[in-house]
Order: sequence, then C-alpha cells, then structure tokens
Amino acid sequence: MPDYNIEKLAEENALVGEGPCWDPHLGVLYWTDIRTGRVFKYDPSTDDNELIHHGKYVGGIAINKQGGLVFGTWEGVMLWRSDDDFQWLHHGETYQFNDCLAGPRGEFYGGSYFDGAAPGALFRFETDGRVETIAEDVGISNGMGFSSDARTFYHTDSPIRTIFAYDHDPETGALTNKREFVKLDSSEGIPDGMTVDADDHVWSANWGGSCVIRFDPDGKEERRISFPATQTSAPMFGGEDFGDLYVTTAYNGTGDPPGGLEPAGYDFNAHRGGELYRVHLGDHGIYGKPGYEANFKWADL
Repeated sequence: MPDYNIEKLAEENALVGEGPCWDPHLGVLYWTDIRTGRVFKYDPSTDDNELIHHGKYVGGIAINKQGGLVFGTWEGVMLWRSDDDFQWLHHGETYQFNDCLAGPRGEFYGGSYFDGAAPGALFRFETDGRVETIAEDVGISNGMGFSSDARTFYHTDSPIRTIFAYDHDPETGALTNKREFVKLDSSEGIPDGMTVDADDHVWSANWGGSCVIRFDPDGKEERRISFPATQTSAPMFGGEDFGDLYVTTAYNGTGDPPGGLEPAGYDFNAHRGGELYRVHLGDHGIYGKPGYEANFKWADL
C-alpha cells in the first residue's frame, strides 16, 4: 500500500466544500463553499487561501478564455471578475447548481440538486446562448469529466451511487450510448465530485467514505486514498506539472440525525470535513491534465 502525504491546506469550516478548479495561468486553485456563498482562491506559492466572493451560492467554477471566471450559481450562470464586476449569461431560472464543468468547445455544463424537493437535471450552456437538457430525473447531479481524447464524457448521479459514461463527439458535442461505468455498493459512501487524470483513470470523491477512489478506464477500482474527513466531496489536479491532487471536504450534517445515504457502519462521531487537502501524486507517477476552459464573451469586450 503506497504511503501518501496528506496535507491540510485550509480550515474554513466549509459546509459544502466543492467545485475545485485549477487555473494554470495564475497557478492557483479556486474552490467554493456552496451553502455559505463563499468562493476561495488558494495560492500554493504563498499558502494563502483568500476569500474572493461572498454572496450568491456557487456550485461550480470554470476558467473563461475571454477573461474572468464562469460561476454556476443557484440563480443561473454568470461571468465573474469580482463581486462588483460580473455579467449574467442566464438568470432567473432556478438551477441550483451542485457541480459544473467546462467542455472542449467552450461550453459550460451545470448539474442541479433540489434537496429532494424535485428531480435534478444536467444542463449544457452553449457559447451561442442555447441551453440543452442533457439528463433529467437525476437524484443529485454531481461530478463530471472527459477522457483525454474528449470522446468519453462521465456524469455522476450520487443517490443511486452510479457514474455514467457517454460517447461524446468533440466536434458537435453529441452525447450518445449512455451506460453504467461504476456502481458502488450500499456498503460504500456515495460518489460525489470527480476528475480524470492523464492516464484516463477516473478519480471520484466518496462522500461518507473518507476517501477518493481511482477507477481504470474499464471501471475497476485501481486504488483509494483515505483522508481525515468522512465527507470527501471533490478532487482536482493542479500544480505546475499537474502532479498535485486537491480535495475539498464538507462539514454539512455534523450533529444531524442519519440522512439515509450513509454506508453501513458509518461513524457519526467522526470528523466530517470543511477543509481543503492536497496529496502529491507526481511522486507516485500519477498526473492530471489541463482542464477545458469556457469561452463566453463579455458584453464590454
């Protein structure tokens, strides 16, 4: 069993730490605490975790080629440069985004979650303003990712403990042949956020399982890395050579009665999370790859 050095980088008591997004241009990591409306920027060169947004609930983040960031918020999709300088791309719909991702054509994916009040869905926002519904009747729309050749797209539905794979046409964006990639047993936690590494292995945070699991391209578990928090929520590679895996965690539910999705034997007294962690995987020959960037135009450009 490899020995991993788990570093705690920031203690923010994040209720729902999520959405890590590496910015290769600035060498920083953005991440969000959805349920407190906070977005942070972690700079590994200074070890500083700066609060850059406080207000709207942000479920996911993408770098935007034409400047700034794209925020998938609970009110819609916005271009953001600061809390005093932002522009709505789509506003007024109740999307309540839980996880988001940029795609190879500059598009933006956002998955919704409504606390059981209604089914969630997965949406795709095109650069020409079109909005497409990719999947409906989703329990909790969660982690997404693309293979290196962008011909496979992954999407997580957490309550049914399943990661789905689709065939993806990188030129047109067509998604076909939806199939089960991984289905976890009820003895496990639930699959949450995810990312795909340079070897096309899928890394899935296991909420309730205190770990991140690496699956090979056939969906077989290759390894898992344990963290000192039960609610590991989302992984993302970063660093100069993409040899660092950043992992968000969540404090949500601490002290509450069972919610029904906890694995058998779950320790309700264990620490749930709220911190940002990092593990150096380049030392183990594992590296991530650059993520795609959104490509939306600002009205003032």
